[in-house]
Amino acid sequence: MESKKTVLVTGASRGIGKETAKLFAHNGYNVAINYRRSAEEAEKLHEQLLSEGCRVIKARADVSRRDQVDDMVSEILERFGGIDVLVNNAGVAQQKLFQDISADDWDLIFDVNARGTFNCCQSVLPSMIRNKRGKIINISSVWGLTGASCEVHYSAAKAAVIGLTKALAKELGPSNIQVNCVAPGIIRTDMNSNLDALTIEELKSATPLGVLGTPRDAAELIFFLASDRANFITGQVISPNGGFVI
Repeated sequence: MESKKTVLVTGASRGIGKETAKLFAHNGYNVAINYRRSAEEAEKLHEQLLSEGCRVIKARADVSRRDQVDDMVSEILERFGGIDVLVNNAGVAQQKLFQDISADDWDLIFDVNARGTFNCCQSVLPSMIRNKRGKIINISSVWGLTGASCEVHYSAAKAAVIGLTKALAKELGPSNIQVNCVAPGIIRTDMNSNLDALTIEELKSATPLGVLGTPRDAAELIFFLASDRANFITGQVISPNGGFVI
């Protein structure tokens, strides 16, 4: 049976976001594919899903810009009538020694990872609160739990996403809105494409399951948290990481 629910996936043109958008689309959701710069990748995904009979739209917006987020949300509401699930996946990372991080670097990482999550949550909430239901899944990182050397600003921003998730879940519980966080371990995505073969093997060796995660691994967890099977789960941080961090 086709679902009439709608999901907005930010940063959906590739990696975890792309797999998440595909999974929701193939399960009958209306899907809004958010992207900022990756227009070609977003168009390919859009055309692929349309050819498979899915209901999808492209939604270009820089999540760090509130005006663009509000315009995007208004477009989705006009097209689909509501937003039942928000997946805050858009993010950027950077590796630098702490003393080399500039104020602009710090602002960039926080603007996309933390402010972007804030903007999207606040923009979709009026519709969710009005309907007395909704699911928000924020994507953090294992480094938001443990911290990572040479990624202090990224770790701090992803830790902020975790704090936002826990607090917002308490605030929105009375409105029947569940807010949870997925904090993936090492996943084979473009964000990690700069890692050399030796580093990849070291990370595999440090992972009890002996493999790195795939975008699909994270997408499956996101989809579960968005489902009715997770209605009593809120304010939680779940880290699919193969045992890398326990």
